Amino acid sequence: MSVALRGRLTLAALAIALVAAAAYIAWRPAPSTDAPRRADAARLMNDLMSGKVPVGGPFTLTDQRGKRVSLADFRGQVVALYFGYTFCPDVCPTDLNAIAGMIELLGADGARVQPVFVTLDPERDTPARIGPYVESFNPRFVALSGDASEVRDVATAYKVFFEKVRQPGASGYLIDHTAFTYIIDAQGRYAGFFPPGTSGERMATLVRGVLAMK
Repeated sequence: MSVALRGRLTLAALAIALVAAAAYIAWRPAPSTDAPRRADAARLMNDLMSGKVPVGGPFTLTDQRGKRVSLADFRGQVVALYFGYTFCPDVCPTDLNAIAGMIELLGADGARVQPVFVTLDPERDTPARIGPYVESFNPRFVALSGDASEVRDVATAYKVFFEKVRQPGASGYLIDHTAFTYIIDAQGRYAGFFPPGTSGERMATLVRGVLAMK
């Protein structure tokens, strides 16, 4: 894929990402004690959006069937990579549904796109749980997990901010996280991202360009 095309994909997403990403991180009112955490989120988003630092890279995690899977295993396909968790109340299911819609809209070319979900909640998202969850959106989804250190390493490489948040009076917890859909070309190179809330139609339009490149 040409540098020019990669730049067009990234810039097209950035046009709305600058507002949408910031809005998503701020979805929960942040007390003053959250200042260092919010600074980390801002730094990662700046790294992602600036285009001046590397994003992504090779990784190996465990899929819903207990098999170790590497990014290189998807070589030859365009990868739609999403970081989230199964207890996510809103943005994750919305975006996963959009990815599934994008694949459907691509028709026969949808078989050349591999959707991949990486959990940010390995404590609760066991392979037995994440498999049925993602496959309910599209049966071709690969769901990946690992130990906490492995997950954080991959998330950091893709400039994903996430942190466990316990609600007052609640026994469980939520995870604050940035919610981007990353596109990796057929050669395994980071090509760009879509911000949360991007429609399947918008994704399909831009991914067709990536699929057309050799």
